Amino acid sequence: MKFIVRIMRVLFPLALVAAVGGVICLRFGKLPAARPKPLDPAFVRLTPLEMAVLPLATRFDMPMGSEHGAFTYNARAFRVERHLGDDLNGIGGGNSDLGDAVFAAGAGRVVYAGSPGPGWGKMILIAHRLPDGDELGPVVQTMYAHLDSIRVQAGQQVQRGDKIGTVGTAEGAYLAHLHFEVRLGPYVNPGQGYADTPLNRVSPEQFIRAHRGTTDEALNQAPRNE
Repeated sequence: MKFIVRIMRVLFPLALVAAVGGVICLRFGKLPAARPKPLDPAFVRLTPLEMAVLPLATRFDMPMGSEHGAFTYNARAFRVERHLGDDLNGIGGGNSDLGDAVFAAGAGRVVYAGSPGPGWGKMILIAHRLPDGDELGPVVQTMYAHLDSIRVQAGQQVQRGDKIGTVGTAEGAYLAHLHFEVRLGPYVNPGQGYADTPLNRVSPEQFIRAHRGTTDEALNQAPRNE
């Protein structure tokens, strides 16, 4: 009996404090909500339905310059110094291409448009559905980074040659150029620009060449630059 009395003497003050605290919270405010853990973007992916309704991309073009990517050059190619994309520049070099138009490489849907973090500047990710039987399919994504401006929004459908943004400097981190990647699969992840392995990236230059949908001699329609 004495043992029970001792326990009650300890528990009663604790229960009283908890009750008073609860009354104060109900009277003057709510208990602080637990902060949700940030979602790891590496696990964000398109659903099967989202992939099924993506626009079919049967042809691709370079995202800068005119037909065949004229008036541009590749300043740092895929896998040079662990680089995961191509750095496309205007032929004037330096910041001469700052503000130049950036075009959608193929028909698709914008799945990301924003500023993912330091060193990237503004970025756009467009998901494309490849024709049945394509060995790289069913879904690829083209990524456009270091942009000065963005002219599309997430969820928007675009066609090959649509103007989606302008060339930038990643908020002054680099001389003006477009960091352009082609990624395999449905994962919507800003990711990284350098790695010891290619990860899910493929050579943009080789991908465009293999998916132009016409002969090397033929010029695709010039991008719309309105």
